[in-house]
Amino acid sequence: MTAVAEVMDYDEVLERFDPVLGLEVHVELNTNTKMFCGCANVFGGEPNTHVCPVCLGMPGALPAVNGKAVESAMRIGLALNCEIAEWCRFARKNYFYPDMPKNFQTSQYDEPIAFNGYLDVELDDGSIFRVDIERAHMEEDTGKSLHVGGATGRIHGADYSLLDYNRAGVPLIEIVTKPLVGTGARAPEVARAYVAALRDLLRGLDVSDVRMDQGSLRCDANVSLMAKDATEFGTRTETKNVNSLRSVERAVRYEMTRHAAVLVGGGKIKQETRHFDESTATTRAGRTKETAEDYRYFPEPDLVPIAPSREWVAELKAGLPQPPWVRRKRLQEEWGLSDAELRDLVNADALDLVAATVDAGAKSDDARSWWVSYLSQQAKTLNKELAELPITPAQVARVSALVADGSLTNKLARAVVDGVLAGEGEPDAVVEARGLKVVSDDSALTAAVDEALAAQPDVAEKIRSGKVAAAGAIVGAVMKATKGSADAKRVRELIIERCS
Repeated sequence: MTAVAEVMDYDEVLERFDPVLGLEVHVELNTNTKMFCGCANVFGGEPNTHVCPVCLGMPGALPAVNGKAVESAMRIGLALNCEIAEWCRFARKNYFYPDMPKNFQTSQYDEPIAFNGYLDVELDDGSIFRVDIERAHMEEDTGKSLHVGGATGRIHGADYSLLDYNRAGVPLIEIVTKPLVGTGARAPEVARAYVAALRDLLRGLDVSDVRMDQGSLRCDANVSLMAKDATEFGTRTETKNVNSLRSVERAVRYEMTRHAAVLVGGGKIKQETRHFDESTATTRAGRTKETAEDYRYFPEPDLVPIAPSREWVAELKAGLPQPPWVRRKRLQEEWGLSDAELRDLVNADALDLVAATVDAGAKSDDARSWWVSYLSQQAKTLNKELAELPITPAQVARVSALVADGSLTNKLARAVVDGVLAGEGEPDAVVEARGLKVVSDDSALTAAVDEALAAQPDVAEKIRSGKVAAAGAIVGAVMKATKGSADAKRVRELIIERCS
């Protein structure tokens, strides 16, 4: 069992050192096909079923660039305030690991498609930290290794490994920051906030589903420490493939405390990759970190350079959507939300769903109530993401409209939503099939009222004697008899009339 490393108290770390961060975020694009071949770009599937001679690196198989991926890369670069290269090309990054069957990764080295940008990130207290972007370059993802046996799921201690190349060749954009200095005590918060802002930006661009739990977006967190009187950066470590916002923050904080303990104890930091353990909030050593020279980059001979016209770049820039934080502020003002209410919407991943429901005709309060309360409960019960529920914003808006015009009660509306979720069709079809429409016909309601009054003569007598509040019991009985389909307001009026 690996010994737990010594760490230093966080406040003491900050007294002695200044942290320097470098964040590399990998984003899988949501194109229909892979980066250099026609294989389907989908998550999961039976192992090694979304593969072909190109992504398996068979001799003689020639790649071709995915044009949609190039467009997505440029849109990402523009949204990050980057310059777009007038000419760039791919390179071969050579390494000998089993997750890449070609024994090299087609990437970009010294000629990225986007470079020299920035992203302004809002921290928890509302202050802004500017993260400078070094580059955003195109490449392909690797396959996945499954290490069988052992206690950790890692290769160390495993009995054998299985390889799935479905992911090999999936279009990937790597966004690399310049060294982030001046973060001080807020370094872990800055790291989390940056990845969160980047995730929101990419989701708004609709270039990726940014599912960190599925690896569509993952962060490599580089951390080093400088002594207070130092003029050069310290040796860095790279915590690989961190896959949640909380883990990004915790990994940075832990590495700062571990580095400090090593340095103060007279040791040296090894330049290496590390893996974050969710259960212990610690990192453990992976492999010695290579330098660019170790990868022996050279231009990819099988792919032509990319030279996007300035007209194309201008067209893409003009078509960028409003940044998500600007849009959130606008919607907050339009809907009259408090900061806490907006935060609840964002945390529930419901903001876009509510906005689409409002666009479909619902009132903002009604739309928010449906998605944040009832539908969130259903998503939790079904173990699904809110957006994965089999109901559309337009369908929710229709249910809301039926409640607004008196065709449905709130109880009946929930039954209609349940029917839509169960695959029974559109809201109106569910209402018809289940007989859920509010009964407002006086003849039918009067019969139900008379029956309820006859069944509870003592309550009827109280109403006749002026105790109108007792009518609630009769209303409840009628609603039960009609399975909630009666117009409660009209039922109460009829009760008063029949007892007067």
